[in-house]
Amino acid sequence: MIGRLNHVAIAVSDIDAATAVYRDTLGAEVSAKVAQTEHGVTTVFINLPNTKIELLEPLGAGSPIARFLEKNPTGGIHHVCYEVEDILAARDQLVARGARVLGDGEPKIGAHGKPVLFLHPKDFLGTLTELEQA
Repeated sequence: MIGRLNHVAIAVSDIDAATAVYRDTLGAEVSAKVAQTEHGVTTVFINLPNTKIELLEPLGAGSPIARFLEKNPTGGIHHVCYEVEDILAARDQLVARGARVLGDGEPKIGAHGKPVLFLHPKDFLGTLTELEQA
């Protein structure tokens, strides 16, 4: 069902400083900052040969990333994202197997302009898991 690893998301309190670490220290190619208002975050993508790293900064106090950073002030891995061929079929298979889809269970458009769903971390070894339609 799951395909390749699309990205690993890291929550940060200062996206400019975090971007500089990847760009200036590690020499990585980084995207421009993009405000994802419907998700309450600002994102930067670090492009690697085999996947991406997504930096997430809260966009306001109500952001889920703001709540994550309250519990983890230095930041850290927030979620992993896997590609799936058919997000609705994947959702239905996972729900039939007992997995919980967060929110209303319907895909939303993610940072790459493709449908995404998030799965409850308690069902996936403590890791928030995002599925993105390939």
